[in-house]
Amino acid sequence: MTLTLEQINTATPAEFVALLDGVYEHSPWIAERAAAQRPFMSLAQLKLALVQVVRGATLDEQFALIRAHPELAGKAMVSKTLTAESTNEQNKAGLTQCTPAEFAKIQQLNADYNARFGFPFILAVRGPRGQGLFKAEIIATFERRLGHHPDFERDEALRNIHRIAEIRLNDKFGHAPELGNLVWDWAERLATHSDPGYAEHGQLTVTYLTDAHRVCAQRLAHWMRADCGFDEVEIDPVGNVVGLYHGSDRNAKRLLTGSHYDTVRNGGKYDGRLGIFVPMACVRELHRQGRRLPFDIEVIGFAEEEGQRYKAVFLGSGALTGHFDMDWLAQKDADGVTMREAMTNAGLCIADIPKLKRDASRYQGFVEVHIEQGPVLNQLDLPLGVVTSVNGSVRYVGEITGMASHAGTTPMGSRRDAAAAAAELLVYVEKRGAAVPNLVATVGMLEVPGGSINVVPGRCKFSLDIRATTDDVRDACAADVLAELQRICERRGVHVSLEETMRAAAAPSAPGWQRRWEQAVEALGLPVHRMPSGAGHDAMKLHELMPQAMLFQRGLNAGISHNPLESITNDDSELCVMAFQNLLEQLATEHS
Repeated sequence: MTLTLEQINTATPAEFVALLDGVYEHSPWIAERAAAQRPFMSLAQLKLALVQVVRGATLDEQFALIRAHPELAGKAMVSKTLTAESTNEQNKAGLTQCTPAEFAKIQQLNADYNARFGFPFILAVRGPRGQGLFKAEIIATFERRLGHHPDFERDEALRNIHRIAEIRLNDKFGHAPELGNLVWDWAERLATHSDPGYAEHGQLTVTYLTDAHRVCAQRLAHWMRADCGFDEVEIDPVGNVVGLYHGSDRNAKRLLTGSHYDTVRNGGKYDGRLGIFVPMACVRELHRQGRRLPFDIEVIGFAEEEGQRYKAVFLGSGALTGHFDMDWLAQKDADGVTMREAMTNAGLCIADIPKLKRDASRYQGFVEVHIEQGPVLNQLDLPLGVVTSVNGSVRYVGEITGMASHAGTTPMGSRRDAAAAAAELLVYVEKRGAAVPNLVATVGMLEVPGGSINVVPGRCKFSLDIRATTDDVRDACAADVLAELQRICERRGVHVSLEETMRAAAAPSAPGWQRRWEQAVEALGLPVHRMPSGAGHDAMKLHELMPQAMLFQRGLNAGISHNPLESITNDDSELCVMAFQNLLEQLATEHS
């Protein structure tokens, strides 16, 4: 029987529990407590209500829930005493057909895991797409998670339990996240293209105007035309892929959206690219319905944001704001190829770059969807978050110079230790960054050139990265850190040289556009979580030209990004597409 929300909302408490039997393994108390939160306006709201019951439970209850789950390929599978749901899941992952070597390996991992944590290893083996993980990926995840802190691993087990429950609810309701699957599949297909030296190792790296980068541009352009029904598609003079879907009123102001398709080295599949695929999916649905909104939708896959091949960043979005610096063309990559040569080889018309600057009067604003690239939504068990501001940032590289001397013969009071000075600075930076909400400060690089185990360090190189939601908070922190650095150096008798390498202004979301995202999330039956973005985005550049606002989608694996472990679920992507559709409907209503 396929469940409906009406059945769920009108059932007696006992019937409600019975209808949700098996969603959470041997734990009917979760449904019992969630019943009081009815009525549910959406399946997403029901899922979240169940998650919140678990979040509000005692630690003993949470551990009991975890221990109610069977081991993967464990005794219950061998004795055929698994629940029907668990049998189906382990079968889809191929765990019921393990080779003797695979079975022995998993049994040993089960024993090691239980010995370390005191509960079974829990993994949503049907995976982020719902189709089932490969056994090799399951074993690799098993081995990786053995190194986690017990508290983190308890939370990771619960997150996987919620994903298991989500897929089981989808099955009960006959729900298939088709739009989320579309986004997922596009991401998988685009990720098959990678730069030489990385592709051979199964690593994703797509840097500006390499062969892989150009193939990605062609693939995006093809999907926009053939799959989504965009009216106009081009690759512009900096390599941006620009798709235009016409509205019914050609004189109306356009909506601009998009993100970047280049990647960091050995990066993830969704950073940037998610923000291209989500609006593409929305246009595809409009085209399939034969529908035109009252305004044009312009979707751009920005050619470059990461600054991996050349030192310049935001080449794609910067060209739209009129900030492409022609001096960048002389920059050389690691192989000595200038940017000018790379662009010429790609067939791009450099002389036309100045023509790319957009006329702000022709646009309503810019919106961007992005994977969060952090742990906040993951920790809160929320699929979406509304961005309040892209943090302003400042970066420095510096070097402390003291006196290299013998580690055995130089008394502690006579040392001019450059590394110790840098370490003292690091501790202060951590303390100062934690003192103010929405401020982060990091010493990301520490290096002792020519260091030796028996030498007091005479030199230490370091970096500083300071970010905050407002420039004033950022600058106040930077001033305090630099003042403390001088005090440390004077007290220790060392010298410091410091260079500011980057400064970017904060980009607060336009209030009206932020509110539209909030309403788009609320319409899904989800709570609105407002949060700043600590990472830089193309929206920062467009902010210089027009109002902007961003929506975050939760990432898996504690929200890790710029990493092969970067991941999303098809269900979260479905909600993200639906939120974007809600925003489009708001704009259409406002226009009317």
